[in-house]
Amino acid sequence: MKNLIICLLALMPISMLAGDYVDDINSSTIARPSGQQVVYEMNVGAFTPEGTFSAARQKLDDLKALGVDIVWLMPIYPRGTSGSPYAATNFQQTNPKYGTIDDLKSFVTRAHALNMEVWLDWVPNHTATNADWVTTHPEYYAKSGGQMIHPNNYGDVWQLDYNNAGLVNAMNDCLKFWIDQCDIDGYRCDYVSSTRIPVSYWQTTIPLIKQYKTDKNITFLGEADIAQDVTRLKTAGFDYDYAWQFQGNLANYGSAGNASARLKAFANTLLDASKNVDFGRMLYVTNHDQNFNDGGKTLTKMYGSNRYPLTVFAYTLYGMPLIYNGQETGGNQILDYFADTKIDWSTKDAKMCNTIRTLTALKHAIPALDNSTPVEWVTVTNNSSVLAYTRKSGDSQVLVLLNMATSDSNATLTGLDAGDWSLWLNSETIAQGTGRKQQTFGATQPFTIEAKGYRVFVKGNYSEEEPPVPEAYTPVLESDDEISIFFETPVSSSYSAWVWGNLGGGEAYCTNTSWPGDAMTFMGQTATGANIYKYTIKKVNETPQYLIISKDNGNTKIYDGVDFVNHGYYVEGNGIPTQVISASSGIEETFLMSHPSNGHIFTISGQMVDNKQILRPGIYIQNGRKFIIK
Repeated sequence: MKNLIICLLALMPISMLAGDYVDDINSSTIARPSGQQVVYEMNVGAFTPEGTFSAARQKLDDLKALGVDIVWLMPIYPRGTSGSPYAATNFQQTNPKYGTIDDLKSFVTRAHALNMEVWLDWVPNHTATNADWVTTHPEYYAKSGGQMIHPNNYGDVWQLDYNNAGLVNAMNDCLKFWIDQCDIDGYRCDYVSSTRIPVSYWQTTIPLIKQYKTDKNITFLGEADIAQDVTRLKTAGFDYDYAWQFQGNLANYGSAGNASARLKAFANTLLDASKNVDFGRMLYVTNHDQNFNDGGKTLTKMYGSNRYPLTVFAYTLYGMPLIYNGQETGGNQILDYFADTKIDWSTKDAKMCNTIRTLTALKHAIPALDNSTPVEWVTVTNNSSVLAYTRKSGDSQVLVLLNMATSDSNATLTGLDAGDWSLWLNSETIAQGTGRKQQTFGATQPFTIEAKGYRVFVKGNYSEEEPPVPEAYTPVLESDDEISIFFETPVSSSYSAWVWGNLGGGEAYCTNTSWPGDAMTFMGQTATGANIYKYTIKKVNETPQYLIISKDNGNTKIYDGVDFVNHGYYVEGNGIPTQVISASSGIEETFLMSHPSNGHIFTISGQMVDNKQILRPGIYIQNGRKFIIK
């Protein structure tokens, strides 16, 4: 029975084992108003190893703990010959690899029980070239010289014809179908900028679908920058658009940007364009287009170390934030959604994950972060790399501080509301966990903030909570045949590894075949606070000969061409491996600590644990043995 309980606990979502004030806020069953919602873009086929609705349903509790209010499912329809989810063969069926319509309905039912909405990705402009309608309703398609046409030179799809009343009725029936069958809550509408879909269609269809069920609200998100680009759609009736130009500006800022004035200009352009629209706007740093379509760009490749403060910027500036499929792991995986590349959930970026879930908690709990709250820029003296702004709604106020410089910065802020403030998000400690700390500010206040650092303060008095004390990470190999390197450095940054040898190039060992190779994974800290990064190469029949470790996604090389030693351990400032890590014993011992009668007394890393104490869940390593506390 004990072993059965342990096995069941091992299958429990992380959200059920964690517990801090951020979890308490995000896991609340209170439905959030539209101005305080967060949307998550999920590719069902990539989200779990199984790639099914049923498996994804089991992880909805984790999304709830992350702070997700809306799950936008990328297209769930049967696919054409190209494998693109945006080339559907039938709009009233599900991809059989994902499961049945009943499986989708169960997914939606569970999401609703958690007070999360589910939106479907709708593809109104075209179908696959082998879609059912091609033979059953060829009149639904636009033609030139009697031949169906490919929109935008997309050779795997045919253009639909919205001058055909039968097509319009059929598409509207499909929209109603998913509301009837699965109780879905909204649609993300693909390629609405297509000139082949008249504005009048949306002006008729959106009210029709919204009024279809009197007891249900249906939301429409249009895939276009309607406020700044496709302005003819301003009267179409969409509830949200994409802040596409804003994301493009952030991508242009990239990994080398360090001037706060540029970010401020991007923000002002966004805010000015958003003043005179009657719809909300979705802000994001990445999605499936940036991650895969645009040449394959991970967060690190696009933004380097800027990915952390720019995430804070997008979350706290304006609008509804988007989390892309697996972004909480660090966003350093290219996901081919044609092939449903699986998210590697073993990759962990505690700093990114804890930053995101704290930002969602702020979005949920602090009225000043409602979509409609204006931004007020705070004067920063003597530092051109530090950006500061407040947002205030009644008695609610937040202060956001970003340092885009590559070094620690001192800055003085003037014009603050003097008094008590609570620090909710601190980039220096967020990797180890959430915390809150009270501080008192004057109207003029000096700050010191680390390179690429960020702080979010909330006006008022809140309980103080210290971040959990991190367990010292002990480098360990998970198997006898693992080939890994560990890199120890006092500097928290973005590190990549390029490994090569007799096979003829770095591509023989790196998943990312373009410089600078693969991102190293932050594993934890030593007892003295140094950061440890790890990189595991693809399994090959030889040990590689050389490696380069680079910093900040560029040509700043920590080590270049040094001999690679299997299981080597490198310390910054020393060009040779200082340790050889032995493989683990392969023994994992799991203990259930919550039952007073289990009687276990044992020692882990010098800590005595007995049945009167509850140890925070985690993994503890001692002498090569791994102890998992549930």
